[in-house]
Amino acid sequence: MTTTNRMLAAGTILHLADSTKRKWAHGEVREIAAGKLGPDATLLPAEGNAWDWRLSVASIEAAGDFTRYDGLDRTLTVIAGELLELTIDGAAHAVEALRPLRFSGDSAVAAALPTGDVLALNLITRTGAVRGNVRIVELSKKREQHLFGAQFGVMLQGKATMLRGESEETLALRDTVIGGEEDSPRISGRGFMAVVSLDLP
Repeated sequence: MTTTNRMLAAGTILHLADSTKRKWAHGEVREIAAGKLGPDATLLPAEGNAWDWRLSVASIEAAGDFTRYDGLDRTLTVIAGELLELTIDGAAHAVEALRPLRFSGDSAVAAALPTGDVLALNLITRTGAVRGNVRIVELSKKREQHLFGAQFGVMLQGKATMLRGESEETLALRDTVIGGEEDSPRISGRGFMAVVSLDLP
């Protein structure tokens, strides 16, 4: 999928179902968006495969070794399913749902599925070019969740609405909202959202 300037504009909703599904070694993956960061940390679209950050959702349906991503950092969050077991450079990690795990793409990683298939949100950033962070927030109708510049909000569970100015739009499961500094999108509802933040190192 090619990311366009329009798609990276603040307040844009990216529907996961609109992205191309492709196979990978352990299941299927859909890319949400990919690109670079400008000098002022603005989101810039990727040109082909020349990107410094990439956000995607992937199913993990088979155990085995992950592909190495040399020179990149990865943050993996299980968003459906119960448990993913990762062995990273020989150390075991039990990755529970909605608990982001960050690790180097240079690492040797093997996956096991003790409770069955899982779905994972994957953030990959180029080491030294972009820093990435993923946190899980519980949404509330009483306290709006703002999304600022170089931030994405990925709807994981529940029901919510994006508010911007006087307009509002209902979010579907796994919709992604792009944040902005001016008239930043606000999310109101019930459930959980992954807030993905990108920054310059």
